[in-house]
Amino acid sequence: MIQKKTLSSKKNQIVPHAFEGQFDVSAFLKQLTQRPGVYRMLNKKGDIIYVGKAKNLKKRVSSYFKKTHDELKTAAMVAQIARVEVTVTDTESEAFILESTLIKRHKPKYNILFRDDKSYPYIYVSTGKTFPALSYHRGAKRREGEYFGPFPNANAVHQTLQALQKVFLVRQCAESVFNHRSRPCLQYQIKRCSAPCIKGMVTKEAYQEEVENTLLFLQGKSFDVVERLGQKMEQASHALEFEEAAVYRDKISALRTIQSQHLINQPGSKDTDVIVSVEQAGQACVCLMMYRGGNLWGSEHFYPKMPIQIGEQIEETVLNAFLTQHYQIHPVPAEILLPIKLTEQPALEAWLKEKRGGRVLLKSPSQQNAKSLISLAHTNALTGLKQHLTQKATQTERVKALQEVLALPEQPKQMECFDISHTQGQLTIASCVVFTDGTPNPSAYRKFNIEGITGGDDYAAMHQVLTRRYRRLKEGGGFFPDLIVIDGGKGQLNQAIEALKTLELDHIPLVSVAKGEGRKAGLEIVYTPHHMQGIDLEPDHIALHLLNYIRDEAHRFAITSHRTKRTKTQTHSSLENIEGIGPKTRKNLLLHFGGLNQIKQASVSELSKVKGISSNKAQHIYDFFHGAL
Repeated sequence: MIQKKTLSSKKNQIVPHAFEGQFDVSAFLKQLTQRPGVYRMLNKKGDIIYVGKAKNLKKRVSSYFKKTHDELKTAAMVAQIARVEVTVTDTESEAFILESTLIKRHKPKYNILFRDDKSYPYIYVSTGKTFPALSYHRGAKRREGEYFGPFPNANAVHQTLQALQKVFLVRQCAESVFNHRSRPCLQYQIKRCSAPCIKGMVTKEAYQEEVENTLLFLQGKSFDVVERLGQKMEQASHALEFEEAAVYRDKISALRTIQSQHLINQPGSKDTDVIVSVEQAGQACVCLMMYRGGNLWGSEHFYPKMPIQIGEQIEETVLNAFLTQHYQIHPVPAEILLPIKLTEQPALEAWLKEKRGGRVLLKSPSQQNAKSLISLAHTNALTGLKQHLTQKATQTERVKALQEVLALPEQPKQMECFDISHTQGQLTIASCVVFTDGTPNPSAYRKFNIEGITGGDDYAAMHQVLTRRYRRLKEGGGFFPDLIVIDGGKGQLNQAIEALKTLELDHIPLVSVAKGEGRKAGLEIVYTPHHMQGIDLEPDHIALHLLNYIRDEAHRFAITSHRTKRTKTQTHSSLENIEGIGPKTRKNLLLHFGGLNQIKQASVSELSKVKGISSNKAQHIYDFFHGAL
């Protein structure tokens, strides 16, 4: 393996530098080579705390020892360095491999770590047999035949096998079962197999045709299969063999259904992995969506072990770590779609090309189709991250931790959080989200239109929404929360204190969550009426995770409510305001959908089905109603 060669080759030198006492930086940097390689930072105990790679070791390592560091991670790490070890490599690609190997082996404190040591499953077609079979496969590819994959999980393989079974009558039984059958099995009775195990049930030629169609489908050539089946149906129809034509018709219909379930289904499309990273409350989620032959074969989520705050370039840092660690042990596709262009993209492409044995493209989205793929992956990543944060600690543990941090007399069963949203002071909306036993209760969410204040005055808006919310509860005899959470700092908290005092409800516990330096996740400061100096929690504290989750949900609901309100104000005679949409097109839209609300809810693909609406015009209409906030 390359990494063994890297460690043992005479050309690649391991250069340890142990220092007694203080780290002599200048002496170390003077003799450091400018060749590519891997560096390891060690603390006084001799533990490796960080592993990195470099095209130019001297230049890269020197950057750590400048006077100031904007990133907390770098500053904290450099303060602990007592020794540095360097491994010089022949190429930057070898540095990628060695870095990934060392990270997995030593699990350094300040590296992003992905747990991804499993093998992916495949679909195996035993093409060497007289009557080939389809089966699930995981592990070494020793048997003669064709392998299709990888699939992200076993469920994706089984779903694909079930779909194929309904269209192509190719057996999926084991060889031991196939060789000892004396009569057709249940799969034949329910029309899921042509029973090649029984002589005379199906000819070798007919069965081989089914196998060929199956292989074409797995290669992403489903359109070719539909065309072939269409020709067969037409031939059978001309020959007045209507029952046979009906069989082909049903197969075409089943294939069309499968195709419609995929975001992309273009003939000859490359194998593509779409990778997106999102971060929230100090936790990242990477979503990997696998497209093979133009079809989506499934997706998978990864939740890396995160070091302390890693700075502005968190998305790029996480994506870099994922690419080097994931593709070190897994197959590399021809194309990898990323949401951003990476700084180290040329070096990564060279390394991936070497791994794959062919060209690999790292692309950021420019065309609408690619943007749609990124958007879908981003939605999946956000969904996965929310589920992960919810499940990371049991609700009881999180609520109990919050009780201890805030010194509450009992665990808060019901919590309410408030946030303010507006556009340059206009159309101000306040949101109130409700959490019961640490989980969202959407049916209890409320939104408030804020009026009668100076535009952009968040303090006045916060005072108004709290006054209206709890005056209404007080007058109506409603249930009050056990804890009120405010999105903001001391200013918003003081407004909340004043509003509750006016209503004689100042016995209800209050807490505010202020964004930290540079608005970076994990650096939030928690304030209460009794701790106005602030409670500074660790980024991975489960109580802070819960507060951030509540705060983020309030922010999301406020933004959504504000967007809805803004859209309503902008859609008065909205069809007339869409540039390039004339009276005839407006009439066609209304006749097709039946009303303005249906047009607003329609997708781009649905809009493009209207007479006179091109794909570009459909996108233009969609963007008008769903523009970014």
